[in-house]
Amino acid sequence: MATPFEEARARWRARLDAGAKPATTHAGLPLEALYLPEQATAGYLERLGFPGDFPLTRGIYPGMFKERLWTVRQYSGFGTPEETNARYRFLLEHGQTGLSVAFDLPTQMGLDSDDPRAQGEVGKVGVAIDTVDDVAAVFEGIPLEKISVSFTINATAAIILAMYLVLAQERGIAPRLLTGTIQNDILKEYVARGTWIFPTEPSLRMIADTIEYASRELPRFNPISIAGAHFRDAGATAVQEAAFTLADAIAYVEYVTGRGLPVDAFAPRLSFYFYTHSDLFEEVAKYRAMRRLWARLMRDRFGARDPRSWHFRFGVVCGGSTLTRPEPLNNVVRVAYQALASVLGGAQTIFTCAWDEAIAIPTEASALLALRTQQILAYETNVAAVVDPLGGSYFLEDLTDRMEAAIAEKIAQIKREGGMVTAIEAGRVQEEIAESAYRWQQAVEHGERRIVSVNWDRTEEAAVGEFFRENPETVSHQLARLARTKAARDSRRVEKALDTLGEAAARDDNLMPYFLEAAAARATIGEMVARLRQVFGEFREPLVF
Repeated sequence: MATPFEEARARWRARLDAGAKPATTHAGLPLEALYLPEQATAGYLERLGFPGDFPLTRGIYPGMFKERLWTVRQYSGFGTPEETNARYRFLLEHGQTGLSVAFDLPTQMGLDSDDPRAQGEVGKVGVAIDTVDDVAAVFEGIPLEKISVSFTINATAAIILAMYLVLAQERGIAPRLLTGTIQNDILKEYVARGTWIFPTEPSLRMIADTIEYASRELPRFNPISIAGAHFRDAGATAVQEAAFTLADAIAYVEYVTGRGLPVDAFAPRLSFYFYTHSDLFEEVAKYRAMRRLWARLMRDRFGARDPRSWHFRFGVVCGGSTLTRPEPLNNVVRVAYQALASVLGGAQTIFTCAWDEAIAIPTEASALLALRTQQILAYETNVAAVVDPLGGSYFLEDLTDRMEAAIAEKIAQIKREGGMVTAIEAGRVQEEIAESAYRWQQAVEHGERRIVSVNWDRTEEAAVGEFFRENPETVSHQLARLARTKAARDSRRVEKALDTLGEAAARDDNLMPYFLEAAAARATIGEMVARLRQVFGEFREPLVF
């Protein structure tokens, strides 16, 4: 009679692609798809299991990257929609498999490009979006039904999603065919970035609106990407990043299920987003621990029965605050190691920063090198040939267990203190991250943590080439298009759509249909946000010392 281990192993093998080409090392040595202990160890199935099986520690799919590589994205967007479109076409021509849209600060804050408060920021750190016409220009010549698009936007995420859906409809593309993600995670904005607009309750309401709408109309689209990345870049440790992100996710799931939507109706489309930093094994253990924790949370705490609801699907950025201005070419090496850790941790999407991003927007050449970093990793290193290749390492499994325990304890602490929303509104999360950031900076300044070329062996810097130069005509081009749109639209239709949106906000309606109508009428992002401010007010940041 077969043991449970043998039965699980047989089920996993039956689900593998029998026609897949056997993998070998560069020297021709054969590689198994998955390496296992010679016999089931105590607790193996409960702690690790097989890829695709609960608790998903070793991966959410049976064959992981043997079946399909991670999505190769580059976070990009600057200046006018036309400039951003040209960069997207360049990256797609060179093998990028998904797009990730960066927005300028006015767009993130719900300000139009002609708003006096937007002066000096239009197109600076991302692309300027005022109306659907801008979205159309960003994606000119790009088949929306064939490419996955990620939108890094939060306070105005529902509006950007509506604009994207209107564009698809105007092109004759059914929304059900669209794939992609809106970040749409406002809780971490209150803690780590600051691009909030509205108080917590109406912000959570709009997130729930997008999740409910997507569960009905957008079966292939992720309505939220719960982001730990910004906690980490603000100074959080790996444990804090993981715990605060999962606590945010718990808050969102509780809020949406509290409105009556069954967990299995939306949980399969939840996704996550992190920064991978430079402690390679800690990063791998972090992702494996979160994958196991999330599976248990969804099954045991929220009662999810669809195995897809247990899947911890996540994307990562390699770079971020680990990039250095001194000797910036060293960042190529940092990003490569971080990308390796991300693959070993089982990421579904990877963004690799360009070496010059600590200084400026990437040039075409530096963006291409960042893309090549992923392609070399995918196609030359053979790292994708084996599922969870570090699984079974005495060190890694112990680190994964300890990481899981530390994350779980912090989540439990947040729960005891009233939950994540309460902790954020009181400033406790902000304070904890600030303390961690201070301790890290002290360790760097005292030489306890070495950062090459920053506090260890810093040399005179040689010239490293050209950096990105802004187009001085960006603002005038953007303002001209906005003026053309306003002149051509039906002002009565716009006003009616905005009035209806304001009335719906004062009730308890799902706002997505009203955003869609306002976007189709060519209402601007600033006009929609202004109407909502009249109803919702604005968030006031707690003071943290």
